[in-house]
Amino acid sequence: MFSTRSSRALAMAAALPWFAVAAHAEPQAPKPATEATRQAHAAVLKALPFNDRQDFEDAQRGLIAQPKELSIRDANGKVVWDMASYQRFIGLDKAAPDSVNPSLWRIAQLNMQYGLFKVTDKIYQVRGYDLSNITFIEGQSGWIVFDPLLSVEAAKAALALVEEHLGKKPIVAVVYSHSHADHFGGVRGIINEQDVKDGKVRIIAPPDFAEHAVSENIIAGNAMSRRAVYMYGAMLPRNAQGGVSAGLGQTISTGQISLIRPTEEVTRTGQELTVDGVKMVFQLTPGSEAPTEMNTYFPQFKALWMAENVTRQMHNVYTLRGAEVRDALQWSHFIEQSLELYGGKVDVEFQSHHWPTWGKERIARFLGKQRDLYKYIHDQTVRLMNEGYNGEEIAEAITLPPELDQEWFNRGYYGTLKHNARAVYQRYMGWYDANPSNLDNLPPVPAAKKYVEYMGGEAELLRKARIDFDKGEYRWVAEALKHAVFADPQNQQAKEMLADTYEQLGYQAEAGPWRSVYLQGAYELRNGVPQGAGMKTASADMISAMTPEMLFDYLAVRLNGPAAAGKKISLNLNFTDLDKHYNLRVENGVLNYRDQAADNADASLTLKMSTLIGIQMGQGTLEQKIKAGEVKLQGQPQAFSDFTGLLDNFNFWFNIVTP
Repeated sequence: MFSTRSSRALAMAAALPWFAVAAHAEPQAPKPATEATRQAHAAVLKALPFNDRQDFEDAQRGLIAQPKELSIRDANGKVVWDMASYQRFIGLDKAAPDSVNPSLWRIAQLNMQYGLFKVTDKIYQVRGYDLSNITFIEGQSGWIVFDPLLSVEAAKAALALVEEHLGKKPIVAVVYSHSHADHFGGVRGIINEQDVKDGKVRIIAPPDFAEHAVSENIIAGNAMSRRAVYMYGAMLPRNAQGGVSAGLGQTISTGQISLIRPTEEVTRTGQELTVDGVKMVFQLTPGSEAPTEMNTYFPQFKALWMAENVTRQMHNVYTLRGAEVRDALQWSHFIEQSLELYGGKVDVEFQSHHWPTWGKERIARFLGKQRDLYKYIHDQTVRLMNEGYNGEEIAEAITLPPELDQEWFNRGYYGTLKHNARAVYQRYMGWYDANPSNLDNLPPVPAAKKYVEYMGGEAELLRKARIDFDKGEYRWVAEALKHAVFADPQNQQAKEMLADTYEQLGYQAEAGPWRSVYLQGAYELRNGVPQGAGMKTASADMISAMTPEMLFDYLAVRLNGPAAAGKKISLNLNFTDLDKHYNLRVENGVLNYRDQAADNADASLTLKMSTLIGIQMGQGTLEQKIKAGEVKLQGQPQAFSDFTGLLDNFNFWFNIVTP
């Protein structure tokens, strides 16, 4: 019968693996902050309660050890995590530079509080060794580890810090709180897979963890990783005019991403497990911050682990690199459920990013206002939507009430009120705003040429843009100059002025990703699109964990439909290691598959799934595998050549700020 499984769209909170680019020899220097930007920052200083220093106390509370300078290298000596680059210009005693929003500077200072911390008796965290935290729960004989960071090297360094100051103990269990790579990718840095197979280490995860963790890196991986260069400012220097903080953490590590499959799954809220003498009570929160996620209550310690369902900021309902929109209403309901289940039993709340909260009253206030943050965004967006406003209008109109807006833990350092409100609109209404002019509007290049023509030509547009730039009207100038660049990408003056405009918008941004997006756009306008290998969207472990269906879905989106029009190809794949048989069929410009072989296939391959994965990973060609006896081919060899000839290889460095 036909397989009905379809891969889910990518939704990772943050998974940027390795990349390699050809650097420009002499990148153009950034410009200083303008007077308009300095005035905007002065307004921020007046609007927010900067005299509230509670977060600084909490972020440093329980510090056991902090290396003087933190840089982590891989086996080849390449730096994969470099807090030292931030230490050179970010300090608790340093005021925000003119080129950084003071509120973003504040969260950067807080995120710089790295090292080994005691959360409460038997619970420790290493913070600032990656975008996320790694947590160590002390059992009777060893450690239970929650969320082993994004990369192997970072997790290994964190474990070494723990062993140096708390002694060596075996790791008896690993808990993955959810399916985003920065919460499982470092697992091979702390445990050996053979110990898992031998039953020495348990790996515990929420339902369908492996499926979500793998599928989220496959289907749209190329486009999302390219956009993630913008979201995380991967090309930006670490200085006051470049990368400062991602908000959720300083940035992401760039080492090896690994995956060891769970040995057991939590299947219901209220389920209890006792591991090495530590009792854990789980709360499932699917479809909140991740497709599959869970919180954990520790009754012995009166401690509540909230995974990534709360952080010390506004999170993303929609992430700028591209992903499925999250359900803000459901998210708020799960936080309310946490309060209902555990609120009166908790002395400390901690999570996978940022620092803990201590004390029942403070915890209830924090969780309650995080709950109401997401519910307010949802409810008020839908209210305005039902009054006839579109996404852009809602984003401009919506404001938080002071009792939510003035809380530091609700500030838009990662998600923002504007793009989250648009996300809620998109979830309900989609891309179309009901205005007929937007039903079949022109694409960017022909529209740009008409805009420039209507504005009086390039010279007149630039003259007017300069006037508005000097007034500090950067949002409008960016809109106008975007058309100038798309109408004539060779117009260097337009590109340079647009770069200057994006730069000031970046300097003013409170959100780390907004700053990175603007500054990366400015970088590419000035220096061109980078060249090189690009980013890998999945590690060897993730690729190896793909099911046949995941692989076939990925091949289907690589199929060039126009080139495949009029062609019919039927291929059988017989996997000896899985004892499964599939038929792939190209017809009508699409690739379909069934989980049974066809009698009249053009050709058949008999091989191991691992062999096919190896070919996908570049570990030999099909011809080499046939010659080595790893693949048996029956039928027409040309059929496979015809099929592979229809598959696109995606260009990573596609244009974004130019056509």
